[in-house]
Amino acid sequence: MSDVSIGIVGLGRMGANMARRLVEVGQPVTALYDRDAFVCGELARELSIEASVTLRDVTAHANLIFTVVSDDAAMEAIFSADPAADSLLADASGKTFVNCATVSPSVHIAVDERCRARGAAAVEACMASSIPQARNGTLYLMCGGDEAAFERVRPVLAHLSTALQFVGGPGKAAQVKALVNMLMNINTAGLAEALALGHALGIDLTQLRTIFAQTGANSRVLETDGADMQARDHEVYFSAAHAAKDSGIALALARAAQLDLPLAAATKAQYDAMVAAGLGGLDKSGIAELTFADRKPR
Repeated sequence: MSDVSIGIVGLGRMGANMARRLVEVGQPVTALYDRDAFVCGELARELSIEASVTLRDVTAHANLIFTVVSDDAAMEAIFSADPAADSLLADASGKTFVNCATVSPSVHIAVDERCRARGAAAVEACMASSIPQARNGTLYLMCGGDEAAFERVRPVLAHLSTALQFVGGPGKAAQVKALVNMLMNINTAGLAEALALGHALGIDLTQLRTIFAQTGANSRVLETDGADMQARDHEVYFSAAHAAKDSGIALALARAAQLDLPLAAATKAQYDAMVAAGLGGLDKSGIAELTFADRKPR
């Protein structure tokens, strides 16, 4: 993509580190926006980029715009079709939007339709990685939407990702991401239960994790979350609140397909319980706080 100018909307942990990475590798980031003006201003000063006050400003100052927002409502808002609203769609003709948030596939489809109606293009770039990967450019990206637009922006995406998979048209990448997170959440809940039972039986958990790692009980979640569950170190990389949201997206897809997924439903119930107990801001590994007998919230 020649003469690229990049905007980033949504400057939480992932969006901010993507911005840092792109600036670090010499990509022309020309616009930053977050609904929290203080957060936006701080990052803009750090990166010597002018903070955008409105979404319209982002579209005016960039032709490739990454969005990394929290949920369906936030995505709908930044791509509002209301002509009176502040929206990225204002004067969007010729612009390309790369949407990285984990939101419902139907929302990605609606955004794609709105972008096409304005002469713009939308690409899904759903992330199956966390904060360190966003910072060092090793995200795993499942991409979808407008395939021609994806090929145009591939060189920029390559600065953020060591693995790009194009999986299909609008909504498809979001479907795949929902399945990835559904399975990850189930694995995390299962690991928490196994460690909790081991603890209750008086088994050394460090040794138990070593045995898990050498058997059919091994998993990526064991590597990333097992020690944290044991140590009660739940620094957030992927929050329990997001796990609850993402499991809900997968269950909605299952209902539409007329499938009963009892493990996914039980896992969502556990993460919903974390949120209800005020633990939604913990990392997903914090689900262990619900399973260990001596940790359960009162």
